[in-house]
Amino acid sequence: MAHKIKFGTDGWRAIIAQEFTVENVARVTEATGVWLRKNFENPSVVIGHDCRFGGELFQKTAAAVLVQQGIKVYIAHGFVSTPMISLGALNHGCEIGIILTASHNPPEYNGFKLKAKFGGPLQPEKINEIEALIPNECTLNYASFNLENALKNEEVQLLNLEQEYLDHVKAHFDLKAIQDSGLRLMYDAMYGAGQRVIPQLLPSTKLMHCEHNPTFYGQAPEPIGKNLQDLASYIKKHLDIDCALATDGDADRIGLYDSHGEFIDSHHIILLLIHYLVKYKGLTGKVAIAFSVTPRVYKMCEHYGLEHTTTKIGFKDIASIMVNEDVLLGGEESGGIAVKGHIPERDGIWMGLILWEFMAISGKTLEELISEVYDIVGPFKFERNDLHITEELKQRIIENCQQNKFTTFGKYSVRELKTTDGFKYFFDDDRWLMIRASGTEPVLRTYAEAPTLEEVREILKAAELTICSE
Repeated sequence: MAHKIKFGTDGWRAIIAQEFTVENVARVTEATGVWLRKNFENPSVVIGHDCRFGGELFQKTAAAVLVQQGIKVYIAHGFVSTPMISLGALNHGCEIGIILTASHNPPEYNGFKLKAKFGGPLQPEKINEIEALIPNECTLNYASFNLENALKNEEVQLLNLEQEYLDHVKAHFDLKAIQDSGLRLMYDAMYGAGQRVIPQLLPSTKLMHCEHNPTFYGQAPEPIGKNLQDLASYIKKHLDIDCALATDGDADRIGLYDSHGEFIDSHHIILLLIHYLVKYKGLTGKVAIAFSVTPRVYKMCEHYGLEHTTTKIGFKDIASIMVNEDVLLGGEESGGIAVKGHIPERDGIWMGLILWEFMAISGKTLEELISEVYDIVGPFKFERNDLHITEELKQRIIENCQQNKFTTFGKYSVRELKTTDGFKYFFDDDRWLMIRASGTEPVLRTYAEAPTLEEVREILKAAELTICSE
């Protein structure tokens, strides 16, 4: 019996050689081609892969299936980031962009993401349509496909999407101001697809993990504090870095460090970006944030007179708003952020460059800029804890949340519960806890915010003891 393929919050992901196989990639691609043929005349697709195992093979497989369906195919030269594929879909008028990546997931995973013609995630209802078309087995002979012949026959065209992305960045940033500012900058690519970008844009940047290594040295390439200890240790030991940027496996998520080697989470980054874009750049527009983002964003929006909205978790919902409305910024807790003036797509490098430009133009340290944000919304800390528990316990916890069984977590009493996407328990205006099952990994996530990191960890510990003992 064929494995049933399901798209999660951000594409289909599975373990390589277990469920993520050539045959299953061919099945998903065939469904994509059938959907394209039903909805467009003479459709075209751009396909790329990141740094994971088998990327080139899976890219060739997808190209073979689409060519046999009579669809024009563009393939990226070498590994590329997700933003490069999204920008490529926009620049070349492709109805679909395919990026073979498992993003921030561990190295044994790979994945299949679909991008739309506007340069962002394909809308959920269209992904559902494609998912419903996936056959039990691929009906096309992808194994005999000859890429060289397809290139000669112009059925497939090779694109340098990395260079297109670099040119796009150069047209939108004052890179000279950053380079000449004297800022001591560092970039950790986590062995991901962004590894060649920063060295070409800002050659004086100190680099870490900017080599091709599909094992990621055994570390999931997610730019969160616990995964970036090499970077934090370097900054604390050498004391010669003003700001460090990190991006995930497909370079669409951002992580950030200050000059003391302290991790700056996405909530702070989102607030910094809004502050810069409005106060310093004079931009306006709606702010769209995912349910797990700090409500302090609302304070920032009220301060600047900006409209705001909250979506379910998964950037595709934010992207849909960005396409249809005047949006200044769309952002997620997980480090995926998009802004006006770029494609409606998460882009870790783009966000990092905005913040470096902010520092260069203002002449202020990252810590000073965060202090400006605190003057508006108040100081706070945040942390996320991923609980690797049994599926049985996970489901029992979710059921208990649904039945509203949790009214206290240790000494913290629940004042309000919101259930837009997961379970967000508010204790007071400055403290909250959220519980949600991951849509891409077999884990249960707990999130907490409080005025101090010690209290955040106290809340997370109380939550774990409460929910796991039920």
